[in-house]
Amino acid sequence: MFEALSVVPRAELEARWAKVRRFLAETAPDAGGVLAFSRLNVYYLSGVLGAGCCWLPLEGEPVLLLRKGRERALLESALTRIAAFKSYKDLPALAAEAGSPFSEVIAAETTGLSWQLGQMLASRLSDRRFVSGDLALNLAQSLKSEWELNILRLAGERHHQALHDILPEVIRPGMSEREISHLAWQVFFTLGHQGLMRMSAFGEEIFLGHVSAGDSGNYPSVFNGPLGVRGEHPAAPYMGYAGKLWNRGEPLALDIGFALEGYCTDKTQLYWAGEEGEIPEAARSAHAFAMDVQAWAAENLRPGNTPEHIWLHCRDWAAKAGFAEGFMGLDENKVPFLGHGIGLAIDCYPAIAKGFDRPIEAGMVFALEPKIGVPGLGMVGVENTFEVTPSGGVCITGDDCRMLCIA
Repeated sequence: MFEALSVVPRAELEARWAKVRRFLAETAPDAGGVLAFSRLNVYYLSGVLGAGCCWLPLEGEPVLLLRKGRERALLESALTRIAAFKSYKDLPALAAEAGSPFSEVIAAETTGLSWQLGQMLASRLSDRRFVSGDLALNLAQSLKSEWELNILRLAGERHHQALHDILPEVIRPGMSEREISHLAWQVFFTLGHQGLMRMSAFGEEIFLGHVSAGDSGNYPSVFNGPLGVRGEHPAAPYMGYAGKLWNRGEPLALDIGFALEGYCTDKTQLYWAGEEGEIPEAARSAHAFAMDVQAWAAENLRPGNTPEHIWLHCRDWAAKAGFAEGFMGLDENKVPFLGHGIGLAIDCYPAIAKGFDRPIEAGMVFALEPKIGVPGLGMVGVENTFEVTPSGGVCITGDDCRMLCIA
């Protein structure tokens, strides 16, 4: 007989169900429940990274329905109703048999299915009407419980230790981006990094993060972030390039996430190859401005403010301060956001961007990443993860944002 490695407490799951139900009543009032498909949302609702779906009715017990992994789910999930299925057409009968029948109107996690699978679901359940349940799930996940926050705080503590305390002792100018990447992995794994990080946006991938020396920080990127990166290869444009050395007189940007027990923190640490007095004024002033922006944004991560307000203020501030060209990326690397929610994925709801006008609430967690591309040199700036409290954002990934000099 096997024993579970870990189990999300039943009380934690029940609190999550209550949040989803509350937001579902607001955002999809016709729906009688939500049907989640992505592995992250299935995990959020059940405590199992299952291949299948999870049905959460407005009333009654959720049902975990899996194509594979039922035996593991019985070990690891606090849910009492778990069944296996082969076809979407089996789902209504299995849910009914479990005592939680499907409603006529179902809020489906539309971002958790490909077009092919979505069409298949609709055809197999043609007697049901589907509406979107994505916003309810996103809103629920954005409000972290104390159980989740404790994991994130520990991840953040180790994250700072890795990038600020340990890694500067082992990296040196003259190393390639790839060599630095491997040393970063070694340090992170030693501190308990789980190895796998996830993105929630369709098609986005991540592997360790960005290791960008010198002009790699402005190299054209396919990743939805401001920091450029050459990466391993055009087929894997992530991590760091073996052919790019970190030379004296260049910045090195390490934008690397830390993942622990399913939860991620995000942090960017800047290093300078040389003495502090050798940092060009353009890089020095841009980095100082990024630190000021992060401090202001963190102070304003408080209940009642909106992500849109923070973004618009900082965008306009950058323009007035003369940093519009490189703020949040140069040329096509420029992105229209200052940060993002974070949790089970790196890129969680909501973004610090235009259009996100729902008030911030205590318990949310954000990564703030003001960065500035300096033409011909690279990218400078900061990123840290903040927990929203009534008095503003509290950094959980370390408070020292200076560029660290390594000769």
